[in-house]
Amino acid sequence: MKIPRLRLPYKMILFICTLLFVTILLMGQLFTHMLTSSIEEQIGERALRVAQTVASIPAVRDAFDDKEPSRVIQPIAEEIRAKTGAEYVVVGNREGIRYSHPIPDRIGKEMVGGDNGPVLDGKAIISKAVGSLGPALRGKAPIFGKNGQVIGVVSVGFLMEKIDDVKDEYNERIILITACSLLLGTGGAILIARMVKRAILGLEPDEIAALYVEKQAILESIREGIIAINRQGAITMINQAAGKILQLPGGIEVIGRHILDVLPESRLLEVMRSGQSEFDRQMWIGDQEIIANRIPVYNPQRQAIGAVASFRSKSEIYRLGKELSRVKEYAEALRAQTHEFSNKLYAISGLIQLESYQEAIDMITRQSDIHQNLIQFIMKEIPDPMIGGLLIGKYNLAQELKVDFEIDRESSFRDVPADVDRDLLMTIIGNLVDNAIEAVQTQAVKQVKVFFMDLGNDLIIECEDNGPGIPDEYRDRIFEQGFSTKGEEQRGFGLFLVRRAVSILGGSIIFTRNEEGGTVFTVALPKCQNREPRSDQT
Repeated sequence: MKIPRLRLPYKMILFICTLLFVTILLMGQLFTHMLTSSIEEQIGERALRVAQTVASIPAVRDAFDDKEPSRVIQPIAEEIRAKTGAEYVVVGNREGIRYSHPIPDRIGKEMVGGDNGPVLDGKAIISKAVGSLGPALRGKAPIFGKNGQVIGVVSVGFLMEKIDDVKDEYNERIILITACSLLLGTGGAILIARMVKRAILGLEPDEIAALYVEKQAILESIREGIIAINRQGAITMINQAAGKILQLPGGIEVIGRHILDVLPESRLLEVMRSGQSEFDRQMWIGDQEIIANRIPVYNPQRQAIGAVASFRSKSEIYRLGKELSRVKEYAEALRAQTHEFSNKLYAISGLIQLESYQEAIDMITRQSDIHQNLIQFIMKEIPDPMIGGLLIGKYNLAQELKVDFEIDRESSFRDVPADVDRDLLMTIIGNLVDNAIEAVQTQAVKQVKVFFMDLGNDLIIECEDNGPGIPDEYRDRIFEQGFSTKGEEQRGFGLFLVRRAVSILGGSIIFTRNEEGGTVFTVALPKCQNREPRSDQT
């Protein structure tokens, strides 16, 4: 039969109650022993003091010279016995013959107990002995004569039976206190167990351990960086991805350190204080841009007890976006090329049906020469396959939109250093061409021209259109993120991305108005990429 396992609250109650029971029991026994010893010691001292007092009374001492000492000593002893509460005050001579006793018939008889030896030697003692009235705790003192010799003994006794009654009375109080302590301890154990259960959400220790292991595994498997702080701003958790993104040396232990000591510009403290979450905030760490989310952490009472931040390098997001963008551009180029060549094939088919064979041959030759010349020129002067492929795709798109797209035959882009980021170059060229093609859609004659130059220490990219131009009131805002002269949502990102890419490459961009009223964008990029990385932190 399987024994059911006790849950944590019951284990705590059982453990605390057992500990309290053993502790209180031991303390009660110790206290009882100390109290009993103290009572006996106090009563013994009391009996001894009374005996010494009686032994020092001159009348008692002088009575030993009388023929009948008991006539003087008995009244004195009885009076003292009555006032002190002693069971008996017995005075005897050196031979142990009594001169006083609570029972008068025993006067003149020999003292019992056998403990007069040390007293006759002149010592005052406390002893336990069985006297004529029963077991007693006795104080004995010698009576000295005028010549300093011991002439008698004073014995003051308290019966052990009455002493035990006093002990029992105190023991009952100790037992009552012990029982109350156990009841209070049991109640406290139940309260503590409930508080602990509530604090750990009713989980068992093995469940908590399993959750901790799972949490660690999950945190390390997440590619996003995660960092958490407590109410004091100390870092309580950070995963490996966060360490890499934050460029923290592997040997530095940051757990327990203040967040501002590790990241001086962190906003986690502000998020915790304000209770306002922040999502998809763009920040810089070193030379990389990140997307950060920050949320406060609350306890069940809705009090902010910390904050958590998750972040990921924006370069990865850009990389995914660019890959999707390339696929889209490739699909658009294929669609445009298919549409354009479908029209030309229909035209050639019509010429053949009309038996205009020479015209059909001329048209085929002309189209072949145009594409062949464009491809040969690009392969010679712009040998980079990524840039060349982008230009061919834009050319096909322009043909579909009836835009005269021209690459200046004086262009040369063969000397592009390998360390110049091709993705950023494609961002610049692609967005400038797209903006130019879109700008000329309202014109009767649609012309877009691009020019590339790699002579000297700079790379020059120029894109010109014959569109309506940029209004003067917008000239200072065209590079702002989300700003568009068309006033439509989800627009205004092209030129923002261009300026950002130019800035990362350490170049410059300007725009002017041409003779036809259109716009000419000119980008200059240094071939030597020695730009300083950004140092902003979050």
